[in-house]
Amino acid sequence: MNYKIPLILLLTFLFACEQRYTNLEYNSNFENFSNKGFALIFDEQLYKNKIVNKKIDERSLIIFNNKLKYDTPVKVTNLLNGKYILAKIGKKSKYPFFYNAVISKRIAEELEIDLSEPYIAVQTINTSGAFVAKKAKTFKEEKKVADKAPVDGITIENLGDETNKIKKTNKLKLKKKEFNYIIKFADLYFEDSALILKKRLIDEYNLSNISIDKINNNVYRVYKGPFDNIKSIKIEFDKINLMDFDNIDIIKL
Repeated sequence: MNYKIPLILLLTFLFACEQRYTNLEYNSNFENFSNKGFALIFDEQLYKNKIVNKKIDERSLIIFNNKLKYDTPVKVTNLLNGKYILAKIGKKSKYPFFYNAVISKRIAEELEIDLSEPYIAVQTINTSGAFVAKKAKTFKEEKKVADKAPVDGITIENLGDETNKIKKTNKLKLKKKEFNYIIKFADLYFEDSALILKKRLIDEYNLSNISIDKINNNVYRVYKGPFDNIKSIKIEFDKINLMDFDNIDIIKL
């Protein structure tokens, strides 16, 4: 019997699998960082009231974000209108956990931030000026994340699709949608990973209203919500902070 052909096929299959999982390797460090949430616009009163413990000049292009190293270049985007600006991370500062960044008045003005809904994305850029996109995890790696606590934020961002959506929204001049947000714990590549994470959030952290959405064939989103006002989402977000989760996104529906 000739075993050469089956053996070749088997080796080809194993090599293909190895390549697949190599391509899906995940880098969990914050050099590849992207986070969506609400910004806090700095003013002197925040400093006087000790809500923020460091000052930002109102014309500065410095932002505070304690997930990133000092002087890291970032792209700050107003997710409600698609406008963005390049900035740098300032020195470590204390500010309320709910906010994903503290920004200057200049940045708020140039991005035309809605003060009642200051929804932004903060994303690292590399030295060549290219924006850094995140990678997915293999199921084995995802399961490790889902089986442990605290949970690392896992995001699979399709930056092109989001840009197209923003362009279409601006072009059609659609009316502003009502306040409707979720707290996203993770976007996972495998449904089993999402189910494990959901079970842990409910059983071990006593969280309620946890759901899973299939975003596409490769993305299962684990989230809490939705919330129809900023006060309610802030209350829940602050509770989650006590559980020491990492890099949680706030997503507008």
